[in-house]
Amino acid sequence: MRFRQIDPTDVPALFDVRVSTRENALSREELTGMGITEPSVTAMLKATHRGYLCEVDSRVVGFAMVNLSNGEMWVIAVLPAYEQQGVGTGLLARVEDVLWTAGWDEIWLTTDVDPSLRAYGFYRKQGWTDHQTKDGLRYMKKRNPGRAE
Repeated sequence: MRFRQIDPTDVPALFDVRVSTRENALSREELTGMGITEPSVTAMLKATHRGYLCEVDSRVVGFAMVNLSNGEMWVIAVLPAYEQQGVGTGLLARVEDVLWTAGWDEIWLTTDVDPSLRAYGFYRKQGWTDHQTKDGLRYMKKRNPGRAE
């Protein structure tokens, strides 16, 4: 298992992972309808977004990206066969560090409002707390543990 920073040339492989997730599954067509395309993600990586991926035998099995301009943990996706093997935890820790290093004292993400989904428990276990529910999304926040209150 190898973690490394995402390069714009990795974008096609990221989409293969994203459309294969078990929870919050979205097709390429649905992503396109949301304005999330290979060219748009490539442009984001060159401007406001950064991320890490995880490879096993040179195959991308998971990735996470953050938006440096607003402190958002933007996306995390792991292939179902690699869930519960530390991929998500490793990715989330790395992208949180990217945001802390960029100077954010508090970061945020959105997830499904359903607390029975695995994502909600995963984020809670990693120290994320509920902030609000709005427009059908749950907003969660996390304070930089390395900063004094």
